[in-house]
Amino acid sequence: MAALVAGISKQRGAAEGLGSNQKAVKYLGQDFETLRRQCLESGVLFKDPEFPACPSALGYKDLGPGSLQTQGIIWKRPTELCPDPQFIVGGATRTDIRQGGLGDCWLLAAIASLTLNEKLLYRVVPRDQNFQKNYAGIFHFQFWQYGEWVEVVIDDRLPTKNGQLLFLHSEDGNEFWSALLEKAYAKLNGSYEALAGGSTMEGFEDFTGGISEFYDLKKPPANLYHIIRKALRAGSLLGCSIDVSNAAEAEDITSQKLVKSHAYSVTGVEEVDFRGCPEKLIRLRNPWGEVEWTGAWSDDAPEWNYIDPRQKILLDRKAEDGEFWMSFSDFLKQFSRLEICNLSPDSLSSEEVHKWNLVLFNGRWTRGSTAGGCQNYPATYWTNPQFKIHLDEADEDQEEGVGEPCCTVLLGLMQKNRRRQKKIGQGMLSIGYAIYQVPKELENHTDVHLGRDFFLDHQPSAHSSTYVNLREVSGRARLPPGEYLVVPSTFEPFKDGDFCLRVFSEKKAKALEIGDVVAGNPHEPHPSELDKEDKQFQSLFEEFAGKDSEIGANKLKTALNGVFSKRTDIKFNGFNINTCREMISLLDSHGSGTLGLVEFKMLWLKIWKYLEIYREMDYNHSGTIDAYEMRTALKKAGFTLNNQVQQTIAMRYACSKLGIDFDGFIACMIRLETLFKLFKLLDKDQNGIVQLSLAEWLCCVLV
Repeated sequence: MAALVAGISKQRGAAEGLGSNQKAVKYLGQDFETLRRQCLESGVLFKDPEFPACPSALGYKDLGPGSLQTQGIIWKRPTELCPDPQFIVGGATRTDIRQGGLGDCWLLAAIASLTLNEKLLYRVVPRDQNFQKNYAGIFHFQFWQYGEWVEVVIDDRLPTKNGQLLFLHSEDGNEFWSALLEKAYAKLNGSYEALAGGSTMEGFEDFTGGISEFYDLKKPPANLYHIIRKALRAGSLLGCSIDVSNAAEAEDITSQKLVKSHAYSVTGVEEVDFRGCPEKLIRLRNPWGEVEWTGAWSDDAPEWNYIDPRQKILLDRKAEDGEFWMSFSDFLKQFSRLEICNLSPDSLSSEEVHKWNLVLFNGRWTRGSTAGGCQNYPATYWTNPQFKIHLDEADEDQEEGVGEPCCTVLLGLMQKNRRRQKKIGQGMLSIGYAIYQVPKELENHTDVHLGRDFFLDHQPSAHSSTYVNLREVSGRARLPPGEYLVVPSTFEPFKDGDFCLRVFSEKKAKALEIGDVVAGNPHEPHPSELDKEDKQFQSLFEEFAGKDSEIGANKLKTALNGVFSKRTDIKFNGFNINTCREMISLLDSHGSGTLGLVEFKMLWLKIWKYLEIYREMDYNHSGTIDAYEMRTALKKAGFTLNNQVQQTIAMRYACSKLGIDFDGFIACMIRLETLFKLFKLLDKDQNGIVQLSLAEWLCCVLV
């Protein structure tokens, strides 16, 4: 219940701009300015109650309480470690980052790259903090987390051993911004140990809100140069590296002065006329600031003498700055992989002409309702969340030689909070997605969840390369204008998990979650049905109705349980008294707390209608129905419900084996009828909104 309410509150906050970089969410409700002011007024340095300086902040296994690696650790503030601590000395640079005793080199590489872009860096590392003015032992940082920016507050107590910082530290012994940044990220993920192992691009995304792409340069797409040129124009961050066959080769320097297993930045591309033929060039930068490529198109290479002198002046900068040009063909031969972090519209405040458009969805896979697994499981695959994107406009900058106009989209499917859940033994799920073109005849009928038959008859137009247990799978697709359905899933069905799906498009795309409509039009018996003679019903009523010809909750329970417990085609544990009271509440028009003859007949006919649906959905004649079939059963009963409500029903009414027996099914249907009826009565303006006082709310939910 609490999680559900928190989710609704979060949705409302996002609609008001909460979660943007300018209005970051206060992680765990902690506000930096308020806490710092309180500390300054009281004269006491901040001690963070949410991430205390104790063994649990270090880890849960190798760095867990009592482990050998944590022996002798003392938490100290920078003011206790040196006489003149500084937050940043001479600007934040990659030399400020030295790895300590934690396997988070992926994070360190991301931080080092972040220092190359000041605009992005100072969004993550706010400058309004130091050890001199208004020092109160408190610092704050901002990270992107699953669609929103989050401000994380920490105290400056850092783990040390023998007077030295245990983890990330600066080359300058009195500089602490990077160590404090690592602590804030550890807090966000639950502990320092939770940061062990990961991808540099995971860090990049959490520092920028961008979406990542990986390219194997041994098997590059034909349009890779075009992709790089567009990415640079859009302000994306690009890095490349040379793979090594073993750890001993790391940072070896080739004969042409390229460093293996080392992150280079891609800073430009250009096409020049070389001896009468077009030549594609690419510009790279070695973050070391020295050790440059010595092959063709390097600083002193003869190739520069054969291009237009004016272009040579623009491109040829001779300096030992680590930046150099090389031919694009040499780049593909020499380097192994290219990584692109495409920035979202919220990544930079400046109005970029060529930036991406972004649509973001938050969703959940829930056992029994929306965790359908991959296409290998056709019985459940269709129950996964479904999202529709409408691509109206083709890209402006179409590639030469390409046939029909296409729309470029980048999709990223990211599973949430799995790093935090490491300590309870929950690793990454294997995830992926598929994109289906919606046929013309269905384009106006995709407000409801598409069913099993659609996926049996249609193959994906595009899909993620593989199901993999990474935090995010992403990919680029070029699709003709039209409507498409995106289905994110885990590899196996019945795996619980939260996710966010991001769709980046060159042109603005309309997008919505399929099945977001909530409506109810349950079966109401026709007057002719009420008049029809039914001997079983008649004898039942006469047996249990009192002298006033009314049936109360206890007698209703006895009567119905007596009838349905005799059936062998359904699993039936008996209606409980609360379900029977709700049956009466639904149909009791006089407020007497009992049912008369006509009202009891209405209930009788409703139950038999629901029994018909229940038996129809019991495909294997087991006497129960599978929870994931509830979407179809509810539709047959007249209810259209979104994923959130479907998930709530599965959690409330399904057993541990994801089955729903007949009494649970009827209880669910009666509850839904009651809630829809109640809402309709209270929605006086018929605008889908009800306002209630606390007392009115309590009366409604206690019915």
